[in-house]
Amino acid sequence: MKRNIRQTLTIARRDFIATVFTPTFLIFLFAPLIMASFGAAGSFGAMSMAEGSADRSRIVAIVPADQAARLHAVDATLRTVFREPEAPPELRIDTPAADPASQAHALFDARDIEASAVLYGPLDHPTILYGAQGERTADYMAELAEQTLRADRAGGVALSKATRTQIVRTSTSVSGQHQAAFFTVFGIFLLTVLLAGQAVGTMAEERANKVIEVLAAAVPLESVFVGKLIGMFGVAMVFIAFWGTIATQIGTFLPPEAVQAFSQIGPAVGFPVFLVLFFAYFTMAYMLLGAVFLGVGAQASTIREIQMLSLPITILQVAMFGWASAAASSPGTWVATAAEIFPLSSPFAMAAHAANSPDLWPHALALAWQLLWVSIVIWLSAGWFRRGVLQSGGGKRGLFKSRTAGRIADAVSNIPTP
Repeated sequence: MKRNIRQTLTIARRDFIATVFTPTFLIFLFAPLIMASFGAAGSFGAMSMAEGSADRSRIVAIVPADQAARLHAVDATLRTVFREPEAPPELRIDTPAADPASQAHALFDARDIEASAVLYGPLDHPTILYGAQGERTADYMAELAEQTLRADRAGGVALSKATRTQIVRTSTSVSGQHQAAFFTVFGIFLLTVLLAGQAVGTMAEERANKVIEVLAAAVPLESVFVGKLIGMFGVAMVFIAFWGTIATQIGTFLPPEAVQAFSQIGPAVGFPVFLVLFFAYFTMAYMLLGAVFLGVGAQASTIREIQMLSLPITILQVAMFGWASAAASSPGTWVATAAEIFPLSSPFAMAAHAANSPDLWPHALALAWQLLWVSIVIWLSAGWFRRGVLQSGGGKRGLFKSRTAGRIADAVSNIPTP
């Protein structure tokens, strides 16, 4: 047992050093930043197009000049209830021509503006025209006419004056717990898919270079398999520690409003316990997926084979993510219970359970259940791994001879000299 543990840790240390202490690891480490940069570039382009369209969008009121000032005043008051991205387009007021109906229709073909909605006629019975996406702005124009008439009848005097007091919650809300549950499921899914998948490429590369055969001849295949799994998990821990440290400092750069909004999102079990459970469930999910990927990598010898074998596993993980996300938004239902029991979705669903419920005893049962399945998956994948490696080595007999010769040599070297 001690010999097997030592050999397993040796393989783990070898894979960890061979992965981390290379220039390409920096590219892998900063992969989220690279992906975020591409996403930001795409978002910036989309926002530029949207802002360009919004700059030309207008709502138009065709009313006499004596009503223009009142409409502008009421419009400014109504806009205070909207957040800036949700506010209606800018209001433009035109003086009625001889035919207001034709004037209103002509505005939708104008080249200087993009009319979203146009109002004409008396304010107590206006006609509102709107485009394909202007239904909400048409509703706003109707409310603008209504409030303008009410303001006229009140003589421009406010009928009420509210006192507003902000209340800060001392505990997270139910919606905040649901949001924390979803972010937890998404975080574990993203980390496992991003980090566990690298084991496939490593295994295929060592098969092509015949390195795996040398290792298999000197060390039991089970030690090689578990050692590689532990080594890749160590690489994942470096990745998480790096980005986790950065994430803890992001709050210092956010505006106070954003920090206050994020403070309403939190797990039901409390952050200290939640961090422990998050790490435990990520470990279970990683070991499950990593063992499967290692077994797949032992069967593949080319990039095409890796892609063909890895795709069904990734699709299955996406399905588990969707199932666990549904469980996170509906805790206590049969969907959530089934997701918490099914082995592949259990780590995701139970992590969401920690965000939605303060009970701790279900996690002890869940971790024991998941540990059982991790052991089963590792055992099955190790057998699959053995068959894949033996096929690349030219049969069982030659490999067994090499392993036997290595063990005899070790035994001879351990005989004490007289």
